[in-house]
Amino acid sequence: MPKRIGILTGGGDVPGLNSVIKGVTYRASEVNAEVIGIRRGWEGLTHVNLDDPASKARYILPLTRENTRTIDRTGGTFLHSSRTNPSKMKKLPDFLSGVEFPKHESTKNGETSVVFDMSSQVLKNLERLGIEYLIAIGGDDTLSYAARLHELGVKVVAVPKTMDNDVRNTEYCIGFSTAITRAMDAINRQRTTVGSHERVGIFRVFGRDAGYTALYTAYVTSIRCGIPEYKFNLEKMVDLLITDKRNNPSNYCLVVLSEGAEWEGYQVRHYGEADAFGHRKKANVAEDLSEEIKKLTKEETIVSDLTYDLRSGDPDFVDKMVAGTFGNMAFDTILANKSGLMTAIQNGCYAMVPIPDPKLGPRKVDVATMYNVERYRPNYSNKVGLPIFLTRA
Repeated sequence: MPKRIGILTGGGDVPGLNSVIKGVTYRASEVNAEVIGIRRGWEGLTHVNLDDPASKARYILPLTRENTRTIDRTGGTFLHSSRTNPSKMKKLPDFLSGVEFPKHESTKNGETSVVFDMSSQVLKNLERLGIEYLIAIGGDDTLSYAARLHELGVKVVAVPKTMDNDVRNTEYCIGFSTAITRAMDAINRQRTTVGSHERVGIFRVFGRDAGYTALYTAYVTSIRCGIPEYKFNLEKMVDLLITDKRNNPSNYCLVVLSEGAEWEGYQVRHYGEADAFGHRKKANVAEDLSEEIKKLTKEETIVSDLTYDLRSGDPDFVDKMVAGTFGNMAFDTILANKSGLMTAIQNGCYAMVPIPDPKLGPRKVDVATMYNVERYRPNYSNKVGLPIFLTRA
């Protein structure tokens, strides 16, 4: 049994992260193992100066039953987070400015920059901290570096989280259920104002590469949706929406779009500087669709961006249960002295699976079985025999 375990959360926050952290800490206390919280994700292992007490206090937090006792009652992450990629650092911390690290050119979205691979510093800090096992909680970006560390010989266990639900090898990621619950509640609340003014309501949710959040929101609210995996026909979508509106006694209609959704002849616009994993912010596709609807029909629209609201607040029952279970599964894996594995749900059952290969990218919606390309809705038929989340990893 290792005596010291590290744990971190990377990327966007979601409800349920604190349940993982608490579960691991409590289990470790039962076998006299220490848990070291690494604050601000991978930044905690690239930017910490272990010779500087202030820096160490900023990035390193020993976890105990006492300081984690109540953290699972709230959302977000007790350890904070960042979008840091140690293998592609654009700028070195000041205290390492004279140190040589491997560097190479990185190109994303047509932009080329020189980046540094700080993996040697990460390994050095893990060794100095005495961390024998590392639990990394994150989405496909965060876990891509967890896979890299495993290749470098670090004992790593991964826990998938993202409201996009697009991590490979698992049917469910922490944060997804709460996001859909939030979206469903927000849309149902806004029916009153959209209906009062007899408008077209357009909702935008997260989903850069995969449409799970929009698709499942549409599934439980019975509205149209656009997802990144399928470019819809603009005129057809508008016709369907206006038909919905005319057939509605309250004379309104609704549609939900993933942030990465596109229609034929349209590409989502980007802005701002790329993050550590090469992603730039996307312009609001819902606003662009609103303008097209106004031009084509003269109908009034209401645009609502639900993105950050969906990942805020406390976890629902599903996320709290899955997160707590994932935390305990991760600890069981450490007890079994296994590495390179990720907690998961496969075919509706809890499982330990390999950390996904980063080269494969995010998991995508299977359009053929899940999306009705004629009606721009989820498929509702032929669900017998499927796992609870209606898709297999």
